[in-house]
Amino acid sequence: MTRGFKGARLAVLLLAALAAVNCQSPTSPSDTVSYDDAIDMTPTPDPIAADTLTNGRTYRIVRGNNQPDDILAYDWHTVFSTSVQLNGNASNKDLHIDFPVRITATTLVVKQAVGGIITPPTGGDSEKFEFVTLSASGNTMAAINTPITLGFEAWYDLPSLKREAVIQVTVSFVDNDGTTFAKTADFKVAP
Repeated sequence: MTRGFKGARLAVLLLAALAAVNCQSPTSPSDTVSYDDAIDMTPTPDPIAADTLTNGRTYRIVRGNNQPDDILAYDWHTVFSTSVQLNGNASNKDLHIDFPVRITATTLVVKQAVGGIITPPTGGDSEKFEFVTLSASGNTMAAINTPITLGFEAWYDLPSLKREAVIQVTVSFVDNDGTTFAKTADFKVAP
């Protein structure tokens, strides 16, 4: 009888342990907030428009093997702006963002696309582009929902020879404690 009682008791303890494990839910991915979630970036216009007014801007293709380099004109040109701001998620204690937050850098990459989907070129071709940051309404955000507007001008040429593209804009930040983070946003260029 003792053996049966010990077996039953062991079974009850095992079931209790399993129940305790099942009662503890792991942290859900939707419960975590990332720096990416705390930053809003929206382009103007949306979608971005491009034109052929490249003003003679060119790029070089190095040929090598004693062949002369090719100097080609960019096919497309665009001017657009983006509003950047920290939203309500920036107050999440897990992020530890200490205001003021300063923008430290901006970069831009032009990607070939179809229907807003990035379609990397094949066969050794690559996208050619250059850009300048035309303007910034400031570089410091003192609080949540204080937007900064950044203006850009870009010239590009795609292996597809088409106007449609996705422009990836990355903005880098540093907060008052020295924590660095960045946000990359994809902006569509209309066909």
